[in-house]
Amino acid sequence: LPMAAAAGSEHAAEEGTLSIYKAARRIKRRESTLYNALRSVADDAAFVAEIAALWPALPLVANLRCGLWYAQPRSLAATCYFKSTDGHAGNWGFSTARLNLHLALLAGERGGCIIVDSTRKGKRFPDSMAKTIPIWCCVLNRAIQRHRLRAINQGSGLNSETSAVVPNGDAEEYSGSSNWDSSVHLPVWVLETEKNAIEGHIEEWADLFESCGADIHSLALGLQKPLRPLWISQNTRIWLNEVPDHQLWDFTPIILVSASASGAVATQRTASEFSWRYIPGAGDDEESWARGLTPTLFWKHSYDLLDGGPDLCNQLVADIVEKDRVYRAQRGEHSPQVIVKHVKCSRHGLEPYTGDHTIIAQPMNSNPSTIAPANTQYSNGGHVVFWIGTSNLAVGSTMQVADGLADMDCILNCDSTSRLPPSSSEDSYLELPIVGSKDERFSLLNNLPKAVSFAKKNLIARRKMLLCCQNGEDISICVALAIITRLFSDTGCFDCGESFMRRDVTKLEMRKRLVFICKYAVNARPSRGNLRQVYGFLCNEKEQLPC
Repeated sequence: LPMAAAAGSEHAAEEGTLSIYKAARRIKRRESTLYNALRSVADDAAFVAEIAALWPALPLVANLRCGLWYAQPRSLAATCYFKSTDGHAGNWGFSTARLNLHLALLAGERGGCIIVDSTRKGKRFPDSMAKTIPIWCCVLNRAIQRHRLRAINQGSGLNSETSAVVPNGDAEEYSGSSNWDSSVHLPVWVLETEKNAIEGHIEEWADLFESCGADIHSLALGLQKPLRPLWISQNTRIWLNEVPDHQLWDFTPIILVSASASGAVATQRTASEFSWRYIPGAGDDEESWARGLTPTLFWKHSYDLLDGGPDLCNQLVADIVEKDRVYRAQRGEHSPQVIVKHVKCSRHGLEPYTGDHTIIAQPMNSNPSTIAPANTQYSNGGHVVFWIGTSNLAVGSTMQVADGLADMDCILNCDSTSRLPPSSSEDSYLELPIVGSKDERFSLLNNLPKAVSFAKKNLIARRKMLLCCQNGEDISICVALAIITRLFSDTGCFDCGESFMRRDVTKLEMRKRLVFICKYAVNARPSRGNLRQVYGFLCNEKEQLPC
């Protein structure tokens, strides 16, 4: 009995102890309430609006997905997709799957652009702004400079082999290429050693960009000045009576606005009758705090949510999300139920917490980033579907194409959660319940033979075909990539797969066709796992062909 009592007291002492790390994490969870996050987003969005008002002629662009929270939908001209992982130290890269060429053309047309994003890590800028976008600007500038030099050489007769590269008459237009700035412009806090390492890869990335089949000629015509990033945060000092005119700069400005303050810890703030804790980068990682709320729903109901205070915020969000879900369900759109589970109270060291920190549980086959159609409407600029050149193929989202099915002769539905109205003929409608690679490793690979066979039959009959998935950004893009690589020639003409029999299957060929698709479907964001399945399918198809 004494031994049992001693063991019990020792166990109770262990339960009573709590490490500093765990205590800090639990305190942070208690402060990261839904109201604090929304209030922080609204506070930072006011700063973004002030910066955008300094250059009203420049379009405001949100970097997916965090940047969508910091601007009202009506003020956004477009979206872009730059990942911070491409700018991590030692892992720098230039992604041909995320070329964002529409952003470069928009900046060239409007004289520049403003990109908004944020970060939670206590930094002034996320790595996407500190290094990924500067690398992107430099690679595009370097490729355009090469293109212009080839045009000048052709015009002067120094290089007759490049006659097919650029049209005649461009030499005069590119006469200023000697002053074209193609150097790397990084923020001052990036170490010189890291800058030198990045500069060592620029030529390699420029070669990769040229080899992927991007339309560099259109970029060279659209951009009269080289791209150059500028950085603005809440710590930046701007003299309002001396705001520079962007038209007078000798470059096309890409103004990078980091919405949140760079403080590493939350700070107490007071506004009107409510006190709240400021959270830097609150819009990041929305699955962990938003409880199904999307940027569009937030800005539509922002006054009610913020004026209701922290006590009513959770219930108001639940009502808004549920009403939106029912509204979309009645129209046949994808509308998963959002399940909210409260975190269990801890017995260690801190008093039981009865706040509103929750975990969002989604259905297995749903993508948390597409709970509502809001993100998609930003990324596609209001279009329902994207036609891929003259291929008679279109890609779109099942959440938005319900009103645009009249123009389609046949439909290939790759959404595992939505059911479109089937056509009268079985030859005109095929439903393949494909899920992402994170949910099922070979779902896309196993369904691609049926998809390509269905496409081949309808393309021979010259029918217009729609490829749709839940968000229109991943699975439908990968299916279109498989069809175009398998059944189309290098020039984009349907040849029933004859050219596929004569050429080798390489990742470079896949990359060229993906760039061709992304030229039209600017919202395309195919995942690496799904692209690997497309490559595996094409290799299997090649092996099965007769010698």
